[in-house]
Amino acid sequence: MKTILDRQRAAFMAELPVSLDTRRDRLDRAIAMVAENAERFCDALSEDFGHRSREQSMIADIAASVGPLRHARKQVARWAKSERKPVMFPLGLLGGRARVEYQPKGVVGIIAPWNFPVNLVMSPLAGVFAAGNRAMVKTSEFTPVVAALFEELAPRYFATEELAFVSGGPEIGKAFAELPFDHLLFTGATGIAKHILHAAADNLVPVTLELGGKSPVVVGRTANIAQATERVAMGKMLNAGQICLAPDYMLVPEEKEAEVVDGLTRAATAMYPSLLANPDYTAVINDRHHARLGAWIEDARAKGAEVIAVNPANEDFAASNSRKMPLHIIRGATDEMTVMQEEIFGPILPVRSYRHIADAVAEVNRRDRPLALYYFGSDAGERRQVLDRTISGGVTLDDVIFHVSQEELPFGGIGPSGTGAYHGEAGFRTFSHARSIYRQPRLDVAKLAGMKPPYSKATWATIKRQMK
Repeated sequence: MKTILDRQRAAFMAELPVSLDTRRDRLDRAIAMVAENAERFCDALSEDFGHRSREQSMIADIAASVGPLRHARKQVARWAKSERKPVMFPLGLLGGRARVEYQPKGVVGIIAPWNFPVNLVMSPLAGVFAAGNRAMVKTSEFTPVVAALFEELAPRYFATEELAFVSGGPEIGKAFAELPFDHLLFTGATGIAKHILHAAADNLVPVTLELGGKSPVVVGRTANIAQATERVAMGKMLNAGQICLAPDYMLVPEEKEAEVVDGLTRAATAMYPSLLANPDYTAVINDRHHARLGAWIEDARAKGAEVIAVNPANEDFAASNSRKMPLHIIRGATDEMTVMQEEIFGPILPVRSYRHIADAVAEVNRRDRPLALYYFGSDAGERRQVLDRTISGGVTLDDVIFHVSQEELPFGGIGPSGTGAYHGEAGFRTFSHARSIYRQPRLDVAKLAGMKPPYSKATWATIKRQMK
């Protein structure tokens, strides 16, 4: 890996400056790598998951990769323009000029997760390539078929000095994170992110962390319950809930709790009248995660929660060797239950009630700051209260997850849910160095301002003017 990094950095330095045509060409080849091999990627995704909805893979991994790359190709010239900045008085009048130019950083490392193992490689590459960088990617050991396909395909579209993939378990991941990249992007669990930061610290590598957390849904009293529950159920069951932005728990008015549970049940039943043989529904990634989710359900049940499994066809999941799991609605979830302590990352949805909206806000605020927050309701004052009184990475109003698909909105978390942002222009800025450039006029400004010894009255005049 160190040899690949050295080759990429040497090629990068030899190429400077990186032209817009070169950047567009790399974006074009990245688009082609995904689009021309979409069927193979979908097959690999399904094999890794045990079953992955083909349409879901096309929407959330293939199209969701091509879109950001095309957007970057279209906008890169605008993003890359230098920006003129004002100059402190009176230097601007004397001919001083200031600007910011955006330079590529060099070689960017990307550590990708397993839940969207194509999109969460290619979407960051949109900003990486638009900014003029090279990239090395560490794929997830939980999706080895996708990883192998990337390693097979990449050399057909890119020289190793431009883009390289490596795969392997935790030891490879640790060694990868310790490489002296010019920037490192990690997408994954908060617990692992702490190790990534430690590994990168010795080389002072700047790190962007895209993590997760317990993203809440606040349902206001003015919300359309049928619409809200349908949209939450769709977002929760997409990829079987294995999404960093998935609704993690719901906060609903106490008098509407039964209606919300009924709405979730109806919506899940309408979308997935059966599950085991349903090609639209994705399986849990592996046996360990399936067992983890099952244990958390039993923990909630043992501690007094009402567990509602939405199983409209009355299928026998225990007798199946499939890792598919129905939506489990948890009523009466308490803080003592694991489902209210950890990010769920699966088709389990706790529903909790509140009396006043301030109580819902307080519930959100006493937990770690989440990657996303969702609010449903038509009361503008209440909506503003929820937005103003909470802090989260991003927000979708009257739906869930959709803010991630808006390419010109920065995507990222805050605190335990992440550090930094990318997507669109924010990604270009993240993977660029904003280089300040000041041009001094021909006049001897230092002498005029009394900055040269021996100091004089002009010196004190400058000091007083600056301090006003």
